[in-house]
Amino acid sequence: MKTIQVDNLKKNYGSFQALKGITFEIEQGEIFGLIGPNGAGKTTTLRIICTLLRPDAGSVRVFGHDLLTEPHEIRKVISYLPEDAGAYKELTGIEYLRFIARFFAKDEKHFNQMVERGVQIAGLSDRLRTKVSTYSKGMTRRLLIARALMVNPKLAVLDEPTSGLDVLNAREVRNTIKEFVQNGGTVLLSSHNMLEVEFLCDRIALINNGEIVKTGTPKGLKEEFGLSNVEEVFTEVIRCSGTC
Repeated sequence: MKTIQVDNLKKNYGSFQALKGITFEIEQGEIFGLIGPNGAGKTTTLRIICTLLRPDAGSVRVFGHDLLTEPHEIRKVISYLPEDAGAYKELTGIEYLRFIARFFAKDEKHFNQMVERGVQIAGLSDRLRTKVSTYSKGMTRRLLIARALMVNPKLAVLDEPTSGLDVLNAREVRNTIKEFVQNGGTVLLSSHNMLEVEFLCDRIALINNGEIVKTGTPKGLKEEFGLSNVEEVFTEVIRCSGTC
């Protein structure tokens, strides 16, 4: 079953054409990366899929649900973590997880299970008892990753999931994402970190100036261009976009 089907998606901001008719699909159980330079249309695409923006044309289906007619059904099965997400600084970490869990839990048992899952994903141990205002950026990001995944969504949409993290924290977050997929989830992510993309993603779509210019597996794209890493492929594709 296709997790996401995007067909000829368009979005304008006034006279600026942010998306010019992009099309791609994501399979269930896949980690799919949407990769491109700043202003390419990545975040606009993620926000449309998450029902936060309305497209001007085209269609999006998430687990078979149409974006325009069934947005409420899509919201039931997804979790979205924006790049600039924050947590309530005057709450402790555990209070924040409990606060979020109340919105999603069906009953008290489900609530406790969700919070426990969040505690395990965050991996912050005793620091969960201290206020978020005392956290480093890396600790806050781990708490937010836990918030996004503890609700056990069918699809997690993660915008720059390891933004601002050091090497060790970034590695732990990547392992958490891979474990989430191994347990039946699907991930759509955006990242500027090409090493992360190569390490995590089953397939990637390169987007530039509101258009998908290349889609494939990291290995397949490296072989196609005869290059040694995804960063070089990315640079070559963006350089040639619209001219080669």
